[in-house]
Amino acid sequence: MTSPLPPEIEWRTSAGLTPYADALAEMEARAAAVGAGDARELLWMLEHPPIYTAGTSAEPGDLIDARFPVIPTGRGGKYTYHGPGQRIGYVVLDLTKRGRDVRCYVHALESWVIAALGELGVEAFAVDGRVGIWTLENGREAKIGAIGVRVKRWVTLHGFSVNVAPDLAHFGGIVPCGLPEYGVTSLQSLGISADLATFDAALALTVDAFLETVSCPQENEA
Repeated sequence: MTSPLPPEIEWRTSAGLTPYADALAEMEARAAAVGAGDARELLWMLEHPPIYTAGTSAEPGDLIDARFPVIPTGRGGKYTYHGPGQRIGYVVLDLTKRGRDVRCYVHALESWVIAALGELGVEAFAVDGRVGIWTLENGREAKIGAIGVRVKRWVTLHGFSVNVAPDLAHFGGIVPCGLPEYGVTSLQSLGISADLATFDAALALTVDAFLETVSCPQENEA
């Protein structure tokens, strides 16, 4: 971390590959503890072995070749790929402290990833009605990051993934996020020399703005 977080938030970076099932169990336990007031909130940076995850709106036809384990998950969205060279960010925050507005939270999360990519010279953007984080590669829109969230009792789970230097061929087993007309890209594919630690540093530089943005002034009742 470049700048200290508030004491009620932990920033954790896990080395190596964390099995998805282990991460999911730990994230869910942490979210329950946060909701009960028994644990600090968490920003967890990690990396998974190759897997496909299926969100709550995944379509069977979007799974083309199950070359890796396929794991159903409680997050929103469709199919996505996780694997080495991709930064996963799991965000466990208590929205009762910040305004109970899920749209505001998702927008803040998108803006954080976009700002971090901007620190590395990538002009990224979100598109209304189309999930994910996008950029231009050879004049065409390509997806460089995914957003998938779940909110349980106003505590957030899951978060984002950003393609730093994964094997992009592994996305070929699915229709990423159900959008067959768009490709995927990475920092490496864009010619940017960066590793996970470099991207983490960019996230750290922009996390304060994320925490300010996610603190929405209004509260929308569930």
